[in-house]
Amino acid sequence: MIAPCHFGLEAVLKKEIIDLGYDVTKVEDGRITFLGDAEAVCRGNVFLRTAERILIKVGSFKALSYEELFDRTKELPWEDYIPIEGKFWVAKAASVKSKLFSPSDIQSIMKKAIVERLKKIYHVNWFEESGWSFPLRVFLLKDEVTIGLDTTGESLHKRGYRKLTAKAPIAENLAAALIMLTPWKADRILVDPFCGSGTFPIEAAMMAANMAPGINREFLSEGWHHLIAKREWYDTLDEARDLVDLTVKTDIQGYDADEHMVAISRENARLAGVEDLIHFQTRDVAKLSHAKKYGFIITNPPYGERLEEKKNLRALYETLGERYRQLDSWSLYMITAYEDACRDIGRKADKNRKIYNGMMKTYFYQFQGPKPPRRENHHDG
Repeated sequence: MIAPCHFGLEAVLKKEIIDLGYDVTKVEDGRITFLGDAEAVCRGNVFLRTAERILIKVGSFKALSYEELFDRTKELPWEDYIPIEGKFWVAKAASVKSKLFSPSDIQSIMKKAIVERLKKIYHVNWFEESGWSFPLRVFLLKDEVTIGLDTTGESLHKRGYRKLTAKAPIAENLAAALIMLTPWKADRILVDPFCGSGTFPIEAAMMAANMAPGINREFLSEGWHHLIAKREWYDTLDEARDLVDLTVKTDIQGYDADEHMVAISRENARLAGVEDLIHFQTRDVAKLSHAKKYGFIITNPPYGERLEEKKNLRALYETLGERYRQLDSWSLYMITAYEDACRDIGRKADKNRKIYNGMMKTYFYQFQGPKPPRRENHHDG
């Protein structure tokens, strides 16, 4: 199996896959390869918070010419995956440091090769392609071609709860990965002062309640009964439902200065099934405060995609810095593309990592507060 993810978050996804019980065989920029069966397709799609999609690896080979690409693609056992009525196409081709670099040429040549092979196998000259969809994704890296069959369909970041969005929403799987990069746990305070459509608080609440991210959505391969028995999907969803605990005590808060966004956040949280675990409020960042210690601010503040925002950015980050200094022993984690974020906040980040949000280079700044004192544990054993 191949699980693509955001560049810079491979380690988070690798840990998730291992925690699900699968062996990782390869880690590359933006994707993890692991071993699994039909059950792993279902569990990967339902449980992985930080993956983009789950692909079944059909094969990989070297190709320096289009002729070679055609021949090697044709050699693969396509009939093991695509039934006679299947609808198949190369949905995406990406090429890095390879002789073959035109995505459209790669796509059409590979499609032709698959058609040629299946014509012989199925003894037909024409494919109606009236059945289930089998989209393929192809990566070329240094002339090595890797082909994956997409089991997911609409990207996994689409959990199904975000019907309404902010103007520059953060992808759900990216938000989940960033929370996982912090030491936040369900029993700690989490505040997002720029909550937008509520993604950070909702992802945190789903983690706190042990709710699988894919529990409320559909996947393309649910109709591939020749590859994945229906039973596998039922079993995976039963497993996911059994794990959910909505009685967990949380202190998760989302603020936004725009009351319309707060209403959207509430509705999204309700659709996700975690509205009771989050407190949303219309509140400007200048009013950010909390009585308790050792909390976390995890946020995606504006970074001035539009010009009129740009001129207010400095004041906004300075205000965030002032409020943060008043929060005794808190930690601040923020993702932003704004270059002067640390200067305006008034403190150098303890850590910072580069993360690509789509094609945009952003930084995940980490300002770490002290660890809370260990709670005395009076249990024996």
